[in-house]
Amino acid sequence: MSFKAAAVQMCSGVDPVKNAATMVRLVREAAAQGATYVQTPEMTGMLQRDRAAARAVLADEAHDIIVKTGSELAREFGIHMHVGSTAIALADGKIANRGFLFGPDGKILNRYDKIHMFDVDLDNGESWRESAAYTAGSEARVLSLPFAEMGFAICYDVRFPALFRAQAVAGAEVMTVPAAFTKQTGEAHWEILLRARAIENGVFVIAAAQAGRHEDGRETFGHSMIVDPWGTVLASAGATGEAVIIAEIDPGAVKAAHDKIPNLRNGREFSVEKIAGAVAGGVAA
Repeated sequence: MSFKAAAVQMCSGVDPVKNAATMVRLVREAAAQGATYVQTPEMTGMLQRDRAAARAVLADEAHDIIVKTGSELAREFGIHMHVGSTAIALADGKIANRGFLFGPDGKILNRYDKIHMFDVDLDNGESWRESAAYTAGSEARVLSLPFAEMGFAICYDVRFPALFRAQAVAGAEVMTVPAAFTKQTGEAHWEILLRARAIENGVFVIAAAQAGRHEDGRETFGHSMIVDPWGTVLASAGATGEAVIIAEIDPGAVKAAHDKIPNLRNGREFSVEKIAGAVAGGVAA
């Protein structure tokens, strides 16, 4: 059965209370447009590069304002409310980059902790070490919902196609990729990665993004996007500023894509053998 999905684009700051208020306003806008599934970006609750300052305001799941607000919004509008992720304080002093899906009754249907940590060194001195503060997740899930089978990922996970393939093989029809992509990597790879994950698995991809220059000084790429199983961009947002984008999702299009190009069925087991190549002065034995 078809449903209306919304991706909410934000520019989260360092204050979770203010970010929660922004989330409320934008989710209300999405619900008013008929969305029954609404997704917010990675780190909805706070983007804060100062780790000491971040830890000072973090809460555990039971006391987190974004978790509480997400539950209330789901119940108020009778929607499936997906907090793309928010930072959750763990008992060992580290942090989880954790997404939550709430059902229309406000109860948590699924948690997903980001599996792949963004530990990179980019051009112009931009460097990130997510693993220094965050505990990586280790479990992928496909959730059966009344309207679709849904898989979960967060931001940097999109660069690991095996995660998406495993969920597609398990029956996922819709993949979710809330993100806070850097401007530098987003300009190079954001759209092509989302479209590739949709095409190679024959699934819808919904990706709510952070956008613009944030209070902590970072700049994120924006361009929240909803992509269909053929790789067509159904809806997209701009590079900066808040936005709500909406698209009609028909899970029947997943079957149609799989019937046209049945690569999930046609995949074969194979081995990889590493062999010596040519060497200077002759051919390797």
